[in-house]
Amino acid sequence: MTGAGLAATLIDRGLDPAERRAKESLFDLVLSRFATLPESDDDRAADVHAWWVPGRLEVFGTHTDYAGGRTLVCALPRGFAVVARHRRDGMVRVTDARREQDLQLVPQDEILRADSPSQFGWRRYVAVVARRLARNFPGAAFGTDIVIASDLPRAAGMSSSSALVVAVAAVLVHAGALKVRDEWRRNIRGIEDEAGYYACMENGMSFGTLIGDGGVGTHGGSEDHAAILTATARHLSAFSFVPMRPLEVVPMPDGWRFVVAPSGVTAQKAGTAREAYNRLSEGTRVLLDLWNRQSTRRAESLMTALTEPVRGADGRHQAGVDLLRDLIRCSDVEGWKRDALERRLDHFVREDARIPEAVDAVRRGDTESLGRLSAESQTEASTLLGNQLPQTIALAAQARALGGFASKSFGAGFGGSVWALIERDHADEFARPWSPDAFVATPGPPLTKLA
Repeated sequence: MTGAGLAATLIDRGLDPAERRAKESLFDLVLSRFATLPESDDDRAADVHAWWVPGRLEVFGTHTDYAGGRTLVCALPRGFAVVARHRRDGMVRVTDARREQDLQLVPQDEILRADSPSQFGWRRYVAVVARRLARNFPGAAFGTDIVIASDLPRAAGMSSSSALVVAVAAVLVHAGALKVRDEWRRNIRGIEDEAGYYACMENGMSFGTLIGDGGVGTHGGSEDHAAILTATARHLSAFSFVPMRPLEVVPMPDGWRFVVAPSGVTAQKAGTAREAYNRLSEGTRVLLDLWNRQSTRRAESLMTALTEPVRGADGRHQAGVDLLRDLIRCSDVEGWKRDALERRLDHFVREDARIPEAVDAVRRGDTESLGRLSAESQTEASTLLGNQLPQTIALAAQARALGGFASKSFGAGFGGSVWALIERDHADEFARPWSPDAFVATPGPPLTKLA
C-alpha cells in the first residue's frame, strides 16, 4: 500500500486528477506515521485498510436540513486520509498524523462518561462515536489502530468535524462487523440510513431502536453526512430531510469550477458560538411546536407542517405558512420575540424554495439565475438568519467584483467559508487575488474504501 497507489484509486473513483499530488502526500503522511506504531501479535493486524472521507460543500440550503427542508450539496476534493488495522485488546487508538496528537480509549468505558466527557476538541468527537457504537452494539470487538490526516481547513464550515465522525464510525463499524448484526439490519437499510445514523451520533438523537445520548452538543441535521456518504463525483446532489431522501443528482457543467475561500474566522461549535448555532435550530423547533399545539395531526418537521393542507378558523383552506404566521402573531414564547420567529420562518421558506430553482439553473448552465439565487441567499442569511460576519459578506461581494458569476457563504455561519463559481479556464487566476487560502474545487467522490 502506497500513497501513490491510494491516490490513483481515488482518482479512478472520480477525484479531479489535479488533486493527485496532494493526495499522494496526504496518504504518504498517514502511512509513514502508521509504520511507526508498535508491532501487534494479532493475526488480523496484518490486514490493513484505507479510506477516503471528504468534506462537504453546501451550495444552497443553509440551516434547512434539520427542519425537514431541502439542500443542494457536493463532496469536496479535500478531506481525511484514513488507515487502520485491528487490535486484539479492545483499545481504540487514534493518531492524527498532521497534529502529532493521539487518543486511546476503550469504547465500553466511554458509556459511563456520557454526562461527564473525558475528552475535548477533536478527541471528543472520537469518544462520542466510540461511546455511541458501544452503547448500540454491546459486545462488539472495536479494537483498532487508526491513523488520520486531513487537508480540510479546520473549523471553516466544510464539515471537518462531521467528516471526522464519519471516518471514525466507518472504521469502527468495519472493525466490529456491525453490518451483519440484527440491530444494524433492523435500523439501517441503505446508505441514506447510514448517513442519518452518523448524524445522530453528533446531535445525540436516537435512530430507530439505536438509542441516543448527549452527542457532541450541537443540534444539527444530516446534510453533511448525506454529502459525505452519498455524493457523486462531478455532480451536485439535492436532498430533502426528516427523513433523508435523495431528490436529484445533476451534473455540474464541465466548464464551471468552484473556488472556495475560508473567511479566516473559525466557525467554532463551542461556547457562545455553539449557543448561536443551536438557537437557529431551536427557532425551527419553536415554530413546529406552535404548529403542533393547534393541529389534530402531529407534524414531524417544520416542512411537513407547512406542506399539509389546513383549514383556517373561518373553515376555508389556507396555506400552511400563512396559518403559521397567524400563530406567530398570537404567540407568547419565552425568549423569542415574534419578529424573530417571523424572520426564522421567512428564511426557511425562501431558502428551501431555492433548491429546485438552483438544480434547474445548473442543468441549463444558467449563470445569470445562479448569480441571482446566490445573491438573494447571501443577503437573507444576513438579514433574516443573522449568521453572517463582515468577513463572509465581504468575501462574497469581492468574488462577484472579480468576475465570479455566483457566490455565497456556506455552512453553519458565524465564520466559515465562501464559494464562488467561475469559468474553468479562469479559476486559478481568479483564486489568487481573491484569497491567499482559496482553492479550486471540482465535486469529488463520497466516502470511499480504498483498500
